[in-house]
Amino acid sequence: MIHPINNNSQTHNNVQPATNNTINSSSSLVIQEHVSLRDKNWFNTGGNARYFCEPTTEQEFKDALVYADMHKLPLFILGLGANILVSDSGFDGLIIRPRLTTITIIKDNVKNNDNQALVQAGAGVTIEELINHCLDNHILGLEEFSGIPGTVGGSVYINLHYYEFLLSQFIVEAVIIHRQTKVIETVPVSWFAFGYNKSRLQEHTYFILSTTFRLRTCNELDAAYARGRSVEIIRHRVNRYPSKNTCGSFFRNFHDHEVSLEINNKKMIYIAYYLDKIGVKGALQVGGALVSYQHANMLVNTGNATSQDIVNLARAMQEKVFQQFGIIPNAECLFIGFDQHPLLQAK
Repeated sequence: MIHPINNNSQTHNNVQPATNNTINSSSSLVIQEHVSLRDKNWFNTGGNARYFCEPTTEQEFKDALVYADMHKLPLFILGLGANILVSDSGFDGLIIRPRLTTITIIKDNVKNNDNQALVQAGAGVTIEELINHCLDNHILGLEEFSGIPGTVGGSVYINLHYYEFLLSQFIVEAVIIHRQTKVIETVPVSWFAFGYNKSRLQEHTYFILSTTFRLRTCNELDAAYARGRSVEIIRHRVNRYPSKNTCGSFFRNFHDHEVSLEINNKKMIYIAYYLDKIGVKGALQVGGALVSYQHANMLVNTGNATSQDIVNLARAMQEKVFQQFGIIPNAECLFIGFDQHPLLQAK
């Protein structure tokens, strides 16, 4: 059954769901029904999305929001799915996976004898694509994030970080859309109130359409050197961390006020320290979910895990940390489609 997205569209209750049906809008947006999310997240677990779409323009993104409003659907914006766990029951709403993939060098200041460049990238551009495009055009800065899976939209949402580098250090401004009003505007980096694993986008009132980064230009030799460094960073990550069937770091580091343990007069905020101490690396397993032998803060699907297996494993880790240290690890992973937060939470 085909349903145009306009003011006369049928209500959600009148939609007759059927696997692989599509719903077309006048703007060419296609909304699919009952789409598997298992192959769209790095854990490779989880159920179906009730509705799913991949807008390729700002107008199509706006149409997707209008459709969700018309049918009173919960929303989730999906990137590469590298930092999420999808419920085995799936997501009873609309998943929007942006395909806004334009990269534009807005201001190439080489002509002005300046070594800065502004690069704008759509929300659906992957970090890998952005890094490679920049290096191809002799632009440096983002290669420190090489090997980290994610799109520009998802990376801005979480304020992507690697050691001392934060993505927000490179952001100038972004184009966002308001969830309710559908107004599109450009905002400066200060608008985001960035922090560690934190941005204003996590209030779920606004969504990213594109982001502009301030980077620096270089000569061909420096670009070649940076590309080599990018390759080495990726090699290091592959050797040190599991590279599939995982969401990456499952728990976030603690904030200073959450811990009392000090080592060398510094608060021990690093979650990996506590997980190493409880001895779960490569040893603790629930169903098909296992704590990686490479890193104690990475849970992996050994091949047949369910999302509930992963939840149960994570809870077992929380309980062990609490029993030994009196603190509860907090998830960095996002939970999609769960009726309630599935893990232990500090009071």
